[in-house]
Amino acid sequence: MTTISIREAGPDGLPGLDDLLTRHWQLMRSQSPEDSCHVLSAEALRASGARVFGLFEQDRLVATGALKPLGPEGVELKSMHVDRDRRGQGLGRALLDHMLAQARDMTVASAWLETGSAEPFAAARALYQQAGFVPCPPFGDYVEDPLSVFMTRAL
Repeated sequence: MTTISIREAGPDGLPGLDDLLTRHWQLMRSQSPEDSCHVLSAEALRASGARVFGLFEQDRLVATGALKPLGPEGVELKSMHVDRDRRGQGLGRALLDHMLAQARDMTVASAWLETGSAEPFAAARALYQQAGFVPCPPFGDYVEDPLSVFMTRAL
């Protein structure tokens, strides 16, 4: 059985985190037109005040995700990414569950997210739906976009 651990990035980041976030950024940019792509670079994610987490198998970073503050009402899930060769093994769900527990500890009322509506995002949408997220209107600075799906859940 593989041992996993989830760690929050501190001021010095995590080993391999910027590389994984860059790969995530590149993948998202390749799958959506620029006006419909809301991925943040590693620098922009840090500047937003997001708490960034990494999931490690042994000492290898294989997944990442972040909680971006939306004020006292909630957090936004950002940069959820699992290495391509590690998908479908429950790692995304383990990371999501951990991040939702962290959000509950922050005493915010809800979690929100934006993801793509196209086929490459179907697994992500299914993961979020299984975790209790439901469709909602655009939130924050987002606007209606046929290439986006907006979801939320109470914490």
